[in-house]
Amino acid sequence: MQSPKLKKFFEEWLEEVTISEIQEKLESGELTSKELVLLYLKRISVYDKEIHSVLEINPDALQIAEALDVERKVRGPRSPLHGVPILIKDNIDTHDKMHTSAGSLALKDSIAMKDSYVAEQLRKAGAIILGKTNMTEWANFMAYGMKSGYSSRGGQVLNPYGPGKFDVGGSSSGSGAAVAANFAAAAVGTETSGSILNPSCQNSLVGIKPTVGLISRRGVIPIAHTQDTAGPMARTVEDAAILLGALCGRDEADPITLTNPLAGVDFLKSLLKDGLAGKRIGIAVDGFLELLMKEKQEVFQAAVEALKSSGAEVVEKIEIPCAKAEWKYDVLTYEFKPDLNAYLNGLHPSITVRSLRDLIAFNKVDEERMLKYGQAVLLESERTSGSLTESAYVDALEFDLFHSTEQGIDYALEKYRLDAIVFPGDEGSHISAKAGYPSIAVPAGFTVSGEPVGITFAGTAYSEPALIEAAYAFEQLTKLRKAPVLSLE
Repeated sequence: MQSPKLKKFFEEWLEEVTISEIQEKLESGELTSKELVLLYLKRISVYDKEIHSVLEINPDALQIAEALDVERKVRGPRSPLHGVPILIKDNIDTHDKMHTSAGSLALKDSIAMKDSYVAEQLRKAGAIILGKTNMTEWANFMAYGMKSGYSSRGGQVLNPYGPGKFDVGGSSSGSGAAVAANFAAAAVGTETSGSILNPSCQNSLVGIKPTVGLISRRGVIPIAHTQDTAGPMARTVEDAAILLGALCGRDEADPITLTNPLAGVDFLKSLLKDGLAGKRIGIAVDGFLELLMKEKQEVFQAAVEALKSSGAEVVEKIEIPCAKAEWKYDVLTYEFKPDLNAYLNGLHPSITVRSLRDLIAFNKVDEERMLKYGQAVLLESERTSGSLTESAYVDALEFDLFHSTEQGIDYALEKYRLDAIVFPGDEGSHISAKAGYPSIAVPAGFTVSGEPVGITFAGTAYSEPALIEAAYAFEQLTKLRKAPVLSLE
């Protein structure tokens, strides 16, 4: 960098900086938001050539930052996110000069006609939407065997801890890799089943998959309305809590958010170093731990030992009856068609892909570019009626809800009188996802070869404050996250 000041910040300060540390510099006048944007843009330009995590940059980011700098001087900051650059996943609408495509070339020219709720909340908080992150195309609801982080529009996202060596996780792959690589203060991902938690574990991040209803899904390209949610991905629990607070709220356009009892709650009050003291934490291993490679199992066991030293009462090897249930993805197959058709039908008239059927036909025109992994999942959903009247759908929905709650999360919480359940890695994320319940992934260490490992705290509906307490206490006790060593190649 040409500026000696920015060069010093770039080389000595930017990596692993937290949102509160950013605010200290902005408040003192040592740094402006405009300069901060330049720092992150430089880091992306230098290091993302290999990782492919950022799909496009907001052309207005510098000017938005400059305006927020003026506002800070005149009125003061709006929130802890004032003037802070945030990246968001490419399936979240922004009404600006950026596109929203879910990683698909079919929507590469689509500019949303309105901001999503997520974008609205970020702008309201004074955050700078720095750009859009690459992702697994159609949030990995397109084909069987599709590699995590691959999209026809953005190519393959790689894990910054081992590009081409370690799985980057999906489908919020770009958000995970970008935050891990320090390309923004934090990012927003989305999850239907594991898509925030998995890349968070794979990239040594804190990822919060909220209760379905905590954050409105308006303006997010959907998979399934009973499971979809957006959520924060950050390097610390505190940063994730700050971002969660900005996104949390009620929205009449998304009726489930009207059940949200946490609108207006300050999640930062849950940041207690002794947040595990006196809590009963259940450890779920049967049906889950064996799914991890041996090295990751050992890292998980070390995390359990750390929990035992935290003041928590650890209940080992809890039983979750649904652990070995024969889960299917029938609910997603049935819900995807009507949900996607509704989204596509609301796009600008210039976009010719207006339905799932149109998308399938578009993909067939250029199979070499569009169908590297095929589109079997899209075809299966298109074969449904789209009316949600099939008995197979209703039966699958009831099966999922009963097993994930009464025979799943709620069963374990009640039987063992638990405050939270801990799963190895993101295993078990499908249970919380089907219940619509919250989970928080936290860094738990690394394998000998350097692959990140996480653990997940899970609870019942709207238990985010308690989960944040537990996650923060574990993080402060262990402090296991390390930044990746990035290559210039």
